[in-house]
Amino acid sequence: MALYVKAAEILEKSEMKQAALKTLVYESKFPNIKQLFALVCETEKFSSVLEEIIESTKLLKQAKLKMPLAKVLVYDLLIGRGLKCGGSWKTVMMKHRPRLQAALARLKVKQKVSKNEDLLPASVQKLSGIQLPRYARVNTLKTTVEDAVDYLKRDGFSYLGHASSLKDLTLRKKDFMIDMHLPELLVFSPKTDFHDHFLYTAGHFILQDKASCLPAYLLNPPVGSHLIDACAAPGNKTSHLAAIMKNKGRLFAFDLDAKRLATMSTLLLRAGVTCQRLANQDFLTVDPDSQEFKDVEYVLLDPSCSGSGMVCLRDDASSANQDKVQARLASLASFQLRCLNHGLKFPRLKRLVYSTCSVHRQENEDVVAACLQQNPGFSTAKTRTQGFFVALLEKHSGAGSPRPEPAVQRSKPEATPLGPSSCKKRPAASEEESGASETEEMKEVEEIEETEEKEMEETKEETPITAAGQADSTPGKKKRKRGKKKKKAAVE
Repeated sequence: MALYVKAAEILEKSEMKQAALKTLVYESKFPNIKQLFALVCETEKFSSVLEEIIESTKLLKQAKLKMPLAKVLVYDLLIGRGLKCGGSWKTVMMKHRPRLQAALARLKVKQKVSKNEDLLPASVQKLSGIQLPRYARVNTLKTTVEDAVDYLKRDGFSYLGHASSLKDLTLRKKDFMIDMHLPELLVFSPKTDFHDHFLYTAGHFILQDKASCLPAYLLNPPVGSHLIDACAAPGNKTSHLAAIMKNKGRLFAFDLDAKRLATMSTLLLRAGVTCQRLANQDFLTVDPDSQEFKDVEYVLLDPSCSGSGMVCLRDDASSANQDKVQARLASLASFQLRCLNHGLKFPRLKRLVYSTCSVHRQENEDVVAACLQQNPGFSTAKTRTQGFFVALLEKHSGAGSPRPEPAVQRSKPEATPLGPSSCKKRPAASEEESGASETEEMKEVEEIEETEEKEMEETKEETPITAAGQADSTPGKKKRKRGKKKKKAAVE
């Protein structure tokens, strides 16, 4: 019984974006971690199928269950290896089993499939065999990359140097490398686990996907600067910003969820962050003209989104629930646009990074395009990775006054999966940003609809590009590349 309670709790937290599934599982201290992790992952994978079965049978009302708990119970009853509990729950589920089995059978007939796996959204089926590397960001507030590498080598890991291509990232157990783009990011084989490792428990490692590292890396706040992390919890990006600033300056971090903020406070304490000022407040209620924020020049905005870029949350463009999906995307895009417009109101703002873990154009390019129509004094810089979207907006010199607010442009979601990781060079600091690090060359990978193996081969042929979206210093000059296909999120 405890297994299902804990699994339901983790699924609910994951949906609220409190942390990654694996992190939530390992931090739960559940006696059988492997069993819990398998149940949570498989339930999440079949989430849309389970939800349709549960709603069609009205199980929540009749069994008096909440959706997360109903999902894990129905998964094990119908798809997994059978219920692993007794008592009242088993009695209730066995009572409803014939109706649930009938609903599953009807669903298979409707979709003309015979296997449970064939009910999964096409995007999930395609990704089910893909294993992405395990990434760990070295927390430079507590250690150095060199010391971390030495420690790992003494601990039995095999250091293979700096990665130079995607093929290098196909690693065996105990192998690791430094990422080809982010110098403080270490790459390990997919099943490497650090949740009980000293480097993680001591705060020397931050277990953070590569895509999640890009926003802070691109914002690149100089040492001693004042900046805002607008929707900050659970705090990995906040700790990254603090490391880039070397804990010098002022980092204002806002989040509306008190529980998420409390979790974030614990994470920042473990990471050795001291320059933060946390506030349990809606970013949209923050006054940009307040004296407290008069020196804010940088903003990182990672608002609530659909999470469609996450491998375990990819939705299906052909789903029967598209009306519901489109309505949710419209609501999210409206909220994201309000946040983005608000973030650009800080008087001394120089640079803002907008990011989502979505692959939907409505939440990415359309939001940024609508924002730039109202704020012509800013230009974009965008990078895409698997499952992430980042747009960097820089202020032009001689910027004019904002224009009337436009509506978010709607567009059909793209069903085509996105290609391998690509990121651009970290924006170069301006002359007054003397503390900023030098930029590093990044490779741009064009969006391709071929197989992953072919994409990896073609990546070698890409050419380095210059810093992404740098603003032109000539007053009034605006660079706009119409007609060129915009890029969207893709990898960890």
